[in-house]
Amino acid sequence: MPIAAQRNGNVIEKGSSLGRDAWLRLKKNHLAMASLWFFVGVVFLCFLLPLFPGISDPNITHPDLQSMPALSSATSMENAEVSYFLGSDHLGRDIFSRMLHGGRVSLAVGFLATAVSLTIGVIYGAVSGYVGGRTDSIMMRIVDILYALPFMIIVIILTTYFGNKLWLLFVCIGAVEWLTMARIVRGQVNSLKNQEFVEAARSMGLSQSRIIFRHLIPNTVGPVIVYTTLTVPAVMRLEAILSFLGLGVQPPNASWGSLIKEGADRMASDPGLLVYPAILFGLTLFSLNFLGDGLRDALDPKSSKD
Repeated sequence: MPIAAQRNGNVIEKGSSLGRDAWLRLKKNHLAMASLWFFVGVVFLCFLLPLFPGISDPNITHPDLQSMPALSSATSMENAEVSYFLGSDHLGRDIFSRMLHGGRVSLAVGFLATAVSLTIGVIYGAVSGYVGGRTDSIMMRIVDILYALPFMIIVIILTTYFGNKLWLLFVCIGAVEWLTMARIVRGQVNSLKNQEFVEAARSMGLSQSRIIFRHLIPNTVGPVIVYTTLTVPAVMRLEAILSFLGLGVQPPNASWGSLIKEGADRMASDPGLLVYPAILFGLTLFSLNFLGDGLRDALDPKSSKD
């Protein structure tokens, strides 16, 4: 959207960057902006709030203070004053503190595994799309083979051999989620590699790697950003499924998936164990999906009415 400025009696049209135009379009999407601020708030609560005093250790147990109601406080047998914002579980642990620390794990898995899949998928897809020919066919057949592998069985085998390690979640999830990213980037690069700016780069004698990393990949950033915002909730959901099945984070540590599993086991006697983490987890996934939809509309040049 051009911006008019007055200088020496003449009207000068100031250009606007694509990023600024996208941000202005995103700001008009109230649902996407509300989702953005909600997600920022969740990240702040999970990563920064536990650093403040008053938030108890999520693994400290008080057997004499089991299943305490929300907004309650009591003195344990160790003469410790304990306050429960959302109540306590069957072992006397603070549900609110466990939700915050569990959110750290779920969000960390979502961010780090997405970063791994983003790095592998973008480079793999860009090389495949730019080189083309037989190389492209072989690389895409490898992707098809990896798609066909039974992911859950592989996870079970790896966890049986290596044990339930947190780093194994990053490896397993990152080894799967990059496949779709590679296909998306490959399609974008295929449509860009014959454009004039790429031909100009070739005529200047630039190497293939320089053309890929300096010219093609930056021009795929729009679809990559959109798919990244949709990959984070997908990864978090996958981690929750693995934790629900007992293949993810192991006690006494927690993630939102393992907290939902604990709540489901005791839903009849203490529904709060299931309801609180499930609501927070669901709202976080919804916010990321709504934000991804808003970014897709904002970064799509066809959505501009200028």
